Amino acid sequence: MLADGMLVAPDSSVLVGQPVHGVAWWGVRGQAAPRPRDRVLRLAPLARPLEPGFIAMLTKPAIQVPADDEARFFEQYYPSLLRQAEMVAVDPSVRLPDLGAAALTLTVNRMAGHRLSLRWEWVLPVGDRHHREPLWAPALVADAADREKVVRRVTEMVADPTLGLLESTPAGPQLAATADVAGDTMIRFLNDILPRLTDIDGVDIVRQLDDAGPAYQETLQAPVITFASADTSGQPDWYDLSVQVAVGGEQVPFDELFVALAADQQYLILPSGMYFSLDRAEFRQLRDLIAESRALDDPPHGVLRVGRFQAGLWQELAELGEVSGQAAAWQEAVRSLSDAGSRVEHRIPSGLKATLRPYQQDGFRWLAALHEHRLGGVLADDMGLGKTLQALALICHVRETSGPRAPFLVVAPASVVHNWASEASQFTPDLVATTITQTRARRGATLADAVRGADLVVTSYTLFRLEFEDYEALDWSGLILDEAQFVNNPHSQGYRCAKQLPAQFKLAITGTPMENNLLELWSLLSITAPGLFPRADRFTDHYRNPIEKAHDAERLAQLRRRIRPLMLRRRKADVAADLPDKQEQVIELDLNPKHRKVYQTYLQRERQKVLGLLGDLQQNRFEIFRSLTLLRQASLDVTLVDPKHRAVPSTKLDMLAEQVSDLVAEGHRTLVFSQFTRFLDAARQRMEAAGIRCCYLDGATRDRATVLAEFKNGTAPVFLISLKAGGFGLNLTEADYCILLDPWWNPATEAQAVDRVHRIGQTRNVMVYRLVAKDTIEEKVMALKARKAELFGSVLDGGDFASAQLTAADIRDLLQ
Repeated sequence: MLADGMLVAPDSSVLVGQPVHGVAWWGVRGQAAPRPRDRVLRLAPLARPLEPGFIAMLTKPAIQVPADDEARFFEQYYPSLLRQAEMVAVDPSVRLPDLGAAALTLTVNRMAGHRLSLRWEWVLPVGDRHHREPLWAPALVADAADREKVVRRVTEMVADPTLGLLESTPAGPQLAATADVAGDTMIRFLNDILPRLTDIDGVDIVRQLDDAGPAYQETLQAPVITFASADTSGQPDWYDLSVQVAVGGEQVPFDELFVALAADQQYLILPSGMYFSLDRAEFRQLRDLIAESRALDDPPHGVLRVGRFQAGLWQELAELGEVSGQAAAWQEAVRSLSDAGSRVEHRIPSGLKATLRPYQQDGFRWLAALHEHRLGGVLADDMGLGKTLQALALICHVRETSGPRAPFLVVAPASVVHNWASEASQFTPDLVATTITQTRARRGATLADAVRGADLVVTSYTLFRLEFEDYEALDWSGLILDEAQFVNNPHSQGYRCAKQLPAQFKLAITGTPMENNLLELWSLLSITAPGLFPRADRFTDHYRNPIEKAHDAERLAQLRRRIRPLMLRRRKADVAADLPDKQEQVIELDLNPKHRKVYQTYLQRERQKVLGLLGDLQQNRFEIFRSLTLLRQASLDVTLVDPKHRAVPSTKLDMLAEQVSDLVAEGHRTLVFSQFTRFLDAARQRMEAAGIRCCYLDGATRDRATVLAEFKNGTAPVFLISLKAGGFGLNLTEADYCILLDPWWNPATEAQAVDRVHRIGQTRNVMVYRLVAKDTIEEKVMALKARKAELFGSVLDGGDFASAQLTAADIRDLLQ
């Protein structure tokens, strides 16, 4: 009997055996049972409790194994008995077989559908036979450490969770006794894991692969990719292309390929058993194209949907494979947009009375190619590089090559309308240009009557919105949006009118196609190239959020490739080498002590207020920006916040008066910009008090032409200009100095102001001063502005990435 791990036996606990008439018997060796008073109790210590079956065996006087079952006994039961007790032969005629070291054995079986089943078990040599035990069966004490070592090495080798060869247990992951591997995982197992397993001591591999199955062999041949017109879109501006891939002459099922690419598999097995690596540039590019197509639209399964306006994507298709059918003709047609070297050499129109610079000739040819293929785009050259002249060259070209047609409509800021008429008269005198500067009630004629016979109609954004139904009812050869940032808000009425106007060709002209975020860029492209990025929400998910929030460099590079054929941007530094140098300097000012004291008072008050509103930035945005504007005004002149502070001096006005006086004395002419018209008016009063004549322009100025002429004629050496009213459409190369009184976190707005001076026609070096009050919100605005400039440069000029989202953290920093 068994008690607390001790075997209680009448005499001995040694298992013995001897033959009886050719039959082996086994039992507990002991003496004849003594009389009760002479009985001896003997105790034998055990290393561990015995198994119930072994205890039952000990209670029997003998176990007989028939001779026919002796081999099976030694193979199946003998090793297990050895785990429980020492075994000895009581007679030399009984031969106990030797027990060899156990080997961890993997049996590999082929299954249907490119699958393998794997089974791990222990195999022990028992004489000339083998004993099989489950992977996690108890081991002999002497073998336990060796088994654990072998299993640990195997477990480490197959630890990749994608292989599926481990199972979870409360103690952690462990080697699974059985597993199936298929497809990509099977090839990786056969190629990478199985050869290394054979090098481990104590591991045996048994392959049970029948000859009827495929012989898995890798092909290194390059894939052949074709895109055939599927004609399933039902939309004239879209092409549905079925994707067909062949490797080694064998067709690849698209569904399997798409799933494999989406899952980042390493291999794909063809029905023949031939397999190939998916780690190729062609497949990575195809995967990205498919993902992009599905992210931006909803094409049918197995189809890549490509729009007419997606010129960059057509170029990538040409690099990736062959396009057949109608789509092939369109691909060849738009190739010139992506490859400047193959651009059609449209002749410069004879009616253009100007000599185009080389980059302007290239710009004209790009515009002509867009118009020829009924594609729109964005001319985004730096300010001052002659965008208006290039657009006029296009209009003149269309008139000379197509004959009389409906007029082009140009929509521009009101301050620029007459500038278009003036340049049209100068450079394209054969074109009939008509300006619409009044509503129908004031001009006394319908729009149709007012534009009859015109080649070019120029109006303002305001009038375009007010009389949109009249503009919509007329035929137009094209729509040109000058200073197109006026319609970069997709929620504005101006944007909706520009997008809705029925014109086959639409062009946006702006040096700042993106000022704050990528959605502004989407807005312009959705007007001029509506099939490039069809929906704002999907553009946001696929491009804006990854770029602005996650700093995804690959997605940024993809966006650049997509917009490049339909957006032409040249920088002055690259194409106008003869332009004089421009030097920029930030002048930091210490506020007057009285000014500083009042500013700090407002700072503490507004800081507490804004910090309490940041919990819901979107809901409280207006109130937050109102407080920020108040602090910006206080850093300029506290009387802008409250007139009661008239006795407090304005540090900037004092500096401006001193600086401008010196410049005037040296014969320089200066532009002075501010966003705040009240501060600009205070600057005018300070100039006049110092005896300095100046011109003044803001949104309320009626006779702009007279004011501009006065400055150009040299009547006044200083021109005070509102940033909003004069930041575009002006050519003021008569000045050579530019002073920005207050920094703004939109760098494009400042750049527009500076480029009123630094543009083609300037013959002198230009000096730009930015006045910044130290230890105020203005210093923080400068840092934020630099970040926004980086976002602009990263998307349009190929610079490093930066985010321009104004976050709650940014606002907290502004108030520190």
